[in-house]
Amino acid sequence: MCGEPVDVGVPVVTWKDPGGWDGHLETCFFDRTRVLPRTPAEGCDEPLRYGPRRNLAGDIAAEVSAGGWTRALLQRQVEQVVVHYDECGTSRRCFEVLHDLRGLSCHLLLDLDGTLYQTLDLAERARHAGGANDRSIGIEIAHEGPLEVHPDLAARYRKEGERTVLDLGERASDLRTKGFVVRPARAEPVSGRIQQKVYTQYDFTDEQYRTLARLLEALSRLFPRVALEAPRDAAGALRLEALSREELAAFRGVLGHFHVTSAKQDPGPAFDWARALGGTR
Repeated sequence: MCGEPVDVGVPVVTWKDPGGWDGHLETCFFDRTRVLPRTPAEGCDEPLRYGPRRNLAGDIAAEVSAGGWTRALLQRQVEQVVVHYDECGTSRRCFEVLHDLRGLSCHLLLDLDGTLYQTLDLAERARHAGGANDRSIGIEIAHEGPLEVHPDLAARYRKEGERTVLDLGERASDLRTKGFVVRPARAEPVSGRIQQKVYTQYDFTDEQYRTLARLLEALSRLFPRVALEAPRDAAGALRLEALSREELAAFRGVLGHFHVTSAKQDPGPAFDWARALGGTR
């Protein structure tokens, strides 16, 4: 954070560590001979996959311009944490898609075995959630995505006694914990309505929830403006659709990507908000 190490209560593999992934690189990561992303997202056909935070309050902008980001300044700017599923299956594949293919970025990647990777300093503006990027920290959680989007995915889940196991195939070698068996926290898929459309999804792993709870607690300490709360309706139920521009601007806390834009459904109906936020408390 602003060039200084901070304790988040769990091990973090940073871009400086062996086996880490560097989102600051101005070339592709897995092919350093190539500079530009292979299939860039709109406006991302350039060497830099991230950028400076914008739309700063006048006093913050002047201080950053004069001396760069400090922890105190960043704490005044960051008010949101955005949770995604990566739809790539593993964090290694996620970073490859973000950095080498799409020209995008995210601060933190959470793998199936609970390993947490950091690819950018938290002071940087990652390209992960459109209108929330200037005020947020992004977390990509490894997950295959909903069954409706990937019809062949259901066949890769199988029952082993009372638990369900996901067959990763050749991507099993991506995981830092060798021999790790991917077991969703709940054995049966979960269906739910996001953006007025029904999706069906297997849960994330217990290891991911344990790491995420510690991470969210730490981020709420590092950034006092980030409340350990998700958007809710007038009755107190979790909002399951995108917030309006005004609501997004006013919200301080933990968002799903689907709260930021109606074009997204991640982290999906199986994401256990009560467990993720309740675990922090």
